[in-house]
Amino acid sequence: MRGMRLLKLEINGDEVRLAAPDHWTLLEVLRYSLGLTGTKQGCDKGDCGACTVLVDGEPRISCLQLAAEAEGASITTIEGLAPEHRRAGGEGADPLQEAFDSCGALQCGFCQPGMILSARALLAHNATPSAEEVSAALGGNLCRCTGYTQIITAVLTAAHAAGGPEVPRPSWQAAEQASSS
Repeated sequence: MRGMRLLKLEINGDEVRLAAPDHWTLLEVLRYSLGLTGTKQGCDKGDCGACTVLVDGEPRISCLQLAAEAEGASITTIEGLAPEHRRAGGEGADPLQEAFDSCGALQCGFCQPGMILSARALLAHNATPSAEEVSAALGGNLCRCTGYTQIITAVLTAAHAAGGPEVPRPSWQAAEQASSS
C-alpha cells in the first residue's frame, strides 16, 4: 500500500489496527477512521487545544502528532474517560465530566473535551491544585464562550470530590444555589 501505513494503536483501552495515509495526524485517525468525534478539529495548528487527547496520561495536541508516532502509547479520548472511570470502580461519568456539568462550565461545548482531558492529566499529577495551577494547566486550551471561571471551578470541584479542599464559590453562584434550595 503506497502512501499508507498499517497502524496498531491502543485507544481507550482497546487495541486497534487500521490503515491510514502516512501523513495523517492522530486527530485525523481518531475522527475520520475511528469515528471518535469528541476530539474536535479546531485550528489544525496547535493553538486552540480542542483536539487534546491523553497520550500515556499526558495531554497532547493531536493535530500536531502524526498517528504513526502514537504507536506503542496508550491514547485516551473523551469517549474513554467514563468507561475508564467505571473500570476503576467508579459509577457514571468521570468526576470531571460531572463537575463540568454541575458547574455550568460549558456553553457551546466545542472546547470541553480538550479542557477535560487537560484537567484529567493535571489531577493525575496534582490531586489538590490551586486555581492558578488549574489555569496554567489549561493554558493551551482556548474557550470563546465561558470566560474560564466556571471551568476552573469545575476542576477544583472535581478535586474536592476526590478529597481536596473545598472550592470557594463566586458570590453570584452561591446566591443562585441558595435561591434554588
